[in-house]
Amino acid sequence: MLLVLALALSGCSEDAKPKPRPTASRSPRPAPAFEEKAEPAEAVLALVPQSAEVITVTDWDEIRVQLGQPELTSESLVTDRSAFWEREAKEAPALAEGMLRADDSQYLLDYGFTQDDVDWEAHWDGPDGPGYALRLRPDLDLAPVRRAIRQGVGAIADGRVIAADHLVVHGTSEVDTWANEDGWVDLVSAPAEATYLRRGCIPVVEALGPDGTSADALEALKVVPDLDDLPGFALGFGDHNATVRVEPGRLDDFDRLHLANHWPVPDFGRAFKQGVADPSSGRLGYDVPNPPKAAAVTMLGELPFAVCNEITPIPVPTG
Repeated sequence: MLLVLALALSGCSEDAKPKPRPTASRSPRPAPAFEEKAEPAEAVLALVPQSAEVITVTDWDEIRVQLGQPELTSESLVTDRSAFWEREAKEAPALAEGMLRADDSQYLLDYGFTQDDVDWEAHWDGPDGPGYALRLRPDLDLAPVRRAIRQGVGAIADGRVIAADHLVVHGTSEVDTWANEDGWVDLVSAPAEATYLRRGCIPVVEALGPDGTSADALEALKVVPDLDDLPGFALGFGDHNATVRVEPGRLDDFDRLHLANHWPVPDFGRAFKQGVADPSSGRLGYDVPNPPKAAAVTMLGELPFAVCNEITPIPVPTG
């Protein structure tokens, strides 16, 4: 019996993923206008197609403030720029490595800009493919950026410039975006160094991480209580803290919070400490002693508070 369940667990991650909810036939809804003064995770919602399943946002401006270099740009001293990135790797909860960094030398020498001119960046993915948005500092000359794109250089070779908003984007939508859906804006209006947004719950197998075993999955099923459906959540990182936001008034917030105490894989508990819950506001809060570790755990989806409470078994092969 255990063997049958283990086989089902090992191949069920695809089946366990939330399926898109069917919608009635209707005309596409135009995306709301991009709000440049909004918090980055809120602003980017107007660009992301509804087919996307996960969005990550890294606010480089906020991280620069936290690390004591708020005015850093590509025009800063090389020593200051290097020192920032050394500290960032050890201290910041960034959910991106910096999209331009691999090509920084060429971008600087030939075009006069680098990753240090990016205020924030967002990435998303889903069945219709990946996308991104880079918000560049408002006083940056965009003509060299356009030239780099036109010449097919580096990570933004497939991008396009939206000059009015100082954006470089790819894979965006002008209709039926996340901003058209109720609820998301309420989850991301607070400042954050980085934000992770995800539709639905996380399948048990994924929440165990790449090193999770069938035995871990069996153990996880023993501790996962009868949870309510989770339509989605936002996880925002501040200065050595993290806040999970879901819709207010849920009845399972404490159950989700306490899952980490019994989770068979320890990575989450090592990265997120001292959890508290406030169901009335739909928030879970954690101390984050090692922000880069917490960011890595998040990117792997090892988040037991967001786990699904069921697994759709697959047929066991015969013959």
